[in-house]
Amino acid sequence: MARRLSLQDFLSRHEHVVQVALTRVRGSSPREAGTCMFVAAEGLWGTIGGGQLEYIAIDHARRMLKQDRALRSVESLNRPADRPGSARPSPREGANAPTQGQALPSALCETLDVPLGPEIGQCCGGRVEMTLKWMFQAGRDDAIAREQAGEQALPHVYVMGAGHVGRALADLFQHMPVRCILIDQRAEELALCNADVEIRQSAIPEIDIAAAPAGSAFIILTHDHALDFLLASAALQRGDAGYVGLIGSATKREKFRRWCRDHCDGLGTDRLICPIGAGGSRDKRPSVIAAFVAAEVIADLTSETAASAPARSKELPQTGKQPDAEGDTAGAFSR
Repeated sequence: MARRLSLQDFLSRHEHVVQVALTRVRGSSPREAGTCMFVAAEGLWGTIGGGQLEYIAIDHARRMLKQDRALRSVESLNRPADRPGSARPSPREGANAPTQGQALPSALCETLDVPLGPEIGQCCGGRVEMTLKWMFQAGRDDAIAREQAGEQALPHVYVMGAGHVGRALADLFQHMPVRCILIDQRAEELALCNADVEIRQSAIPEIDIAAAPAGSAFIILTHDHALDFLLASAALQRGDAGYVGLIGSATKREKFRRWCRDHCDGLGTDRLICPIGAGGSRDKRPSVIAAFVAAEVIADLTSETAASAPARSKELPQTGKQPDAEGDTAGAFSR
């Protein structure tokens, strides 16, 4: 399977790079303040939202990379202090290279104020300020550290079952800002997945659910209804899941509710999504179902409610006292 190019990989391949950062956003904009992209003469990493705004940023960045004045400034900054006239080293080195936060010469740093209106052929209506600057080693290290921290903070999405829909979900989630883990007991089904996601064969998948970080999403679609019920109940019992979905029908949901009542000490099922991906389509092909489910999961994980919710304890709630959809307790029986 193809592996996504990390920022560290990108920077290691390109000696000269300009970072483009949205430093201020007023009104409507394709991306929020703090968004960055990285421009090399023959490559890009990241996006500030596309369209004319991004075209302008790329054009300015590449003109900066071509300017002799800028290259001379880089040479001056990178030349070792005790070896005047020595050969120009990489922008990643040099005794005189600016430290993080130190002002750069004007040839190495530009600020653009761009209206997102008819002036540039966009209709967002807002206005953005962006800073373009040459990257030295300190900036590269800082950018890589921030990207890696962001990767570590991504929400986990556990796809429990590597059948047709599970693999279709993995194909979609590999392109999204989540860490997707595809789990199944069957090695032969996992081997059919070509997506760039974590593949995990697990004989006891409820252990994987118990060990997942708070705020994780669990999509349960195994080959066995009894296993589905076991895993769905394990996910609900955590009390801190960002999403719990079970493939099936309204009839399966009712059977699961009764099973929880009889076998899980009245575990509440209000937080369960079943059927999953119920977007109104009659098309039941795996890829279509997966598209609706992925949209449902991402909507839950990126909602204002999810963003503002305080971090919940990893400790499992007491049986029969699981939070319902409104955050109250379901009591000793399901409603």
